[in-house]
Amino acid sequence: MSTIQKILNWSPLLSVRRNHALEHATLHLLAQKQPQLRLAGYSDRQGFWVAGQVSTDLLSAAVNEALQRLRSGEVGLAVHPNCGTNLVVSGAAAGGLAWLVSATAGKGFKKKFDRLPWAVLLAAFGLMIAQPLGPLAQKWITTAADPGGLTISEITFYPRNGLPYHRVRTRQSSES
Repeated sequence: MSTIQKILNWSPLLSVRRNHALEHATLHLLAQKQPQLRLAGYSDRQGFWVAGQVSTDLLSAAVNEALQRLRSGEVGLAVHPNCGTNLVVSGAAAGGLAWLVSATAGKGFKKKFDRLPWAVLLAAFGLMIAQPLGPLAQKWITTAADPGGLTISEITFYPRNGLPYHRVRTRQSSES
């Protein structure tokens, strides 16, 4: 096993990746059932949060179905088009290429400013190449579509500052 695989399969990180996959799968199913829903999610080691107007019953049904479908091998559910991973990859690609132009411009504001059109062009190129890279980063790095021994332990509703939140808590059995 490579060093990267060892890191990605390190128990605390693997828990986050599995919860992230379950969060995405849940959001996919909720969008299919009620396309008008506007939801956001955030995953951690203990489970994930869902922010937005969704009933606890509908969320519970979607979470359980999502877990079952991931177990059945529907790995595509683990990748979501609105994931923050896509934004990070896009920002890194665009910013990195723009920085490269600036870093190779030499000293002085005028030399750097003269390279601005190249920086903009390469940043746009970075955004283009990032479009397929974001979902790949989700698939291989930020999510783990195989839930292993993941189970749902509870779903709790929290109204906060007028925005409803749900906390989906998971547990990882020894079967990994």
